[in-house]
Amino acid sequence: MSEREPVERDQAPSPSRRGFLAAVAAAAAGVMIAPGIRLIELAAARPAGEPASGAVRWGLLIDTTRCARGCEDCVAACARENALERRGETSVAETQRPQWIRKIELKELATGRELSLPMMCQHCARPPCVDVCPTGASFKRADGIVLVDQHRCIGCRYCMMACPYQARSFVHEPLARQNPAVPRGKGCVEGCTLCVHRVDRGLAPACVAACAEAGHGAMLFGDLNDPASAISRRLREVASVEVRADLRLGTGVRYQGI
Repeated sequence: MSEREPVERDQAPSPSRRGFLAAVAAAAAGVMIAPGIRLIELAAARPAGEPASGAVRWGLLIDTTRCARGCEDCVAACARENALERRGETSVAETQRPQWIRKIELKELATGRELSLPMMCQHCARPPCVDVCPTGASFKRADGIVLVDQHRCIGCRYCMMACPYQARSFVHEPLARQNPAVPRGKGCVEGCTLCVHRVDRGLAPACVAACAEAGHGAMLFGDLNDPASAISRRLREVASVEVRADLRLGTGVRYQGI
């Protein structure tokens, strides 16, 4: 990481300018890119250089009634954003290729009702992947996002075995043409980061943005700790569940309609 250039005292924003910028940010927080879909409360975005705050708990609500079978807009958006495209890979089996989000199909045997839903890291409050990691590479930020420190990961894959959602992948081959904001590496385990590099800039995860832009409106992202956030209001209005709620992991991803 490059060092920051020193900032001259006379370059610092004046109090009036800071107030103007704060007002602009507050106004932008109310912008919706699709009817009823507020992607993220920009006022809660983490300022550059500041640590994540426990006052925020980022979460995701997925409405399976709006998630169409065969639609993989969220999967494609994740691959583009995080440079997961399968370029230059020669010897890895299809089942071993990194995939941070995947679509799964469910069918109720009693009624025959079919469901399609995206599955990714559930960003648990009590993540088993963190519990079993021997080096501390798997960790949970104060705001609930579960990540992997590539510099500490030794590739033991204990976290892959511990995850009940099969949400982590192992990188088998050297990588090229990466997104500089999303460090990856051969011999490391990885998984959905909720596009933390976007969230910290006040943007929604790529999968959520793609779903909204396509007009599906199946994914709602926001602060679970804020009772006034769009996701908190929706969770009070509709029935939702945690996948494998019996494990009591406190997932940050909730599903509606299953």
